[in-house]
Amino acid sequence: MSHDEYLIETEAGVKHVVQEAKRVAVLGIKTEDHSAQPAYYVPEYLAKAGVDVVPVPVYYPDAKVILGKPVYRKLVDIPGDIDLVDVFRRPGDIDQHVDDIIAKKPKAVWFQSGIRNDAAAKRLAAAGIRVVQDRCLMVDHRRYSGR
Repeated sequence: MSHDEYLIETEAGVKHVVQEAKRVAVLGIKTEDHSAQPAYYVPEYLAKAGVDVVPVPVYYPDAKVILGKPVYRKLVDIPGDIDLVDVFRRPGDIDQHVDDIIAKKPKAVWFQSGIRNDAAAKRLAAAGIRVVQDRCLMVDHRRYSGR
């Protein structure tokens, strides 16, 4: 596979990423106090849909548990494998997380709606990690999860 094949642009590719996402780390997840924001309600939806959500907040240093799950500060600190990292960060803030993502080696990374960082996506693809950019995981999960 060339690196470009890891940059997922097709519906079939998106569907495959969604269907294999059983354990999802949410980078930039917000706390229950922010329940009206996508960075909380998208992972909440996933958890209710049966996905094993692993919270990785960037702020909220006092948060120990989100959605009933223990919080991790870095992806590499999460025990076990991760299928997908769902990213809620501004495009310019993604670069600081790329090394952590590559070190964790998830199958795929998902940049939420409105989030595109082609340089970061290329680095992840070069490391053999599939990348979906600028899509809402909640919308695509509803469409493709088969639930």
